[in-house]
Amino acid sequence: MGLTDRRFGFPQRWWRALDRHRPPVPGLGGDRWRSPLRGPRLTAIFGAVLLAGLPLVIITGLLDYAAYGPQFGQALPRDVGWLRLPPFDWPTRPSWLFRVTQGLHVTLGIILIPVVLAKLWSVIPKLFVWPPARSLAQVLERLSLLLLVGGILFEIATGLLNIQYAYLFGFDFYTAHYFGAWVFIGAFVAHVALKLPRMISALRSRPTLRHPRLPGQGEPLRATLRTPLADSRPEAPDPDELVPTAPGTPTVSRRGAVALVGGLSLLLGALTAGQTLDGGWRRTALLLPRGRQLDSGPNGFPVNRTAVAAGIRPDETGPQWRLTVRGGGRLVTLDRPRLIAMSQHTARLPISCVEGWSTLQTWSGVRLRDLAALVGVTDPASARVRSLEQAGQFNQAILQANQVLDGDSLLALRVNGADLSADHGFPARVIIPAIPGVHCTKWVAEIDFRTDSQ
Repeated sequence: MGLTDRRFGFPQRWWRALDRHRPPVPGLGGDRWRSPLRGPRLTAIFGAVLLAGLPLVIITGLLDYAAYGPQFGQALPRDVGWLRLPPFDWPTRPSWLFRVTQGLHVTLGIILIPVVLAKLWSVIPKLFVWPPARSLAQVLERLSLLLLVGGILFEIATGLLNIQYAYLFGFDFYTAHYFGAWVFIGAFVAHVALKLPRMISALRSRPTLRHPRLPGQGEPLRATLRTPLADSRPEAPDPDELVPTAPGTPTVSRRGAVALVGGLSLLLGALTAGQTLDGGWRRTALLLPRGRQLDSGPNGFPVNRTAVAAGIRPDETGPQWRLTVRGGGRLVTLDRPRLIAMSQHTARLPISCVEGWSTLQTWSGVRLRDLAALVGVTDPASARVRSLEQAGQFNQAILQANQVLDGDSLLALRVNGADLSADHGFPARVIIPAIPGVHCTKWVAEIDFRTDSQ
């Protein structure tokens, strides 16, 4: 080859020397991958689905992080440096806000798993191209691809293990998932910027239907929606070298492959979505057993952490239990009968867990703003709620002013007309519209209402 070989960029001498060496894993070159389905169009179809779905997964994930109140240092991870989101008060309306964002984040993330795997299958020959790069620009592209693939597989793996409460990875899920998300976001943006023009041109390369004639013009509509195996011919050679040089015999059509991936996604969605719905749909949440209905009683809805797991002893929640309310230099101690004697308010509110499940229940108790007024704090800036639970990352929570003052924010004493069960926080728990369930503190021992001057 001459010095002007267009296959290689600068410095050509390096890339040509690399080209002369044998690949480190012989036998995995492009000739091994012979499926005639592979090509820019199939890759572009899967890419377009991911381009539509992944931004929603990313946005809802970042919103869920903001819902934890990073301005109070209670979102995990706490110290994220310049990756910290702009601070703002998480709203309490609509009351189902966190239920939707977290439910979408988990459910849509699971639905897209078959599409991600199919997209990786469609480009797998690129992983074994030799030499791996022929210019500095390709080195940067391959690096972004490595971060993209590694990032999304890491997010999928840790996310699936988290919703199953299987912490097999030996590190903090919240920290790893958050920083891993930013690695993926950066690689995703770079990949879209590099590949979007090619994706658009690939989608336009041929019509969606092989038979362009409309019904009534000699071709039944049903026939236009089929692609015989004989018509599943390889695409024309492409710059990305996705089309096999020695294609084999197809075993499924391209539309059959797309339908298979779509069917798997719909199946995963059907086995997941029930955890965010109430009623009989919960029985379909087979992939997320924590989100399934426990029984038909008033306390028969899901629970993340039981009283036994939290180390709550029965003697701590018996008649001797007292709630300490502080604020404005005053302190009031209340037992449960006195709390029940106060003005009661009932609200139908969801409780939503980071693992993706949520449930809508009817809660009754004392408004938090009434408890604040009891100690003379009519305009609290925040409130710190402490649990009887001694250990755990969420044995206390700081609530924003709007969360304390919302008319449906309760120190709940009853649910669905019955006393709270031990697992649901008896003798009292906090229920706030639109916040993560872990901040709806159970087994409340103390509430400290704070003003701007504190």
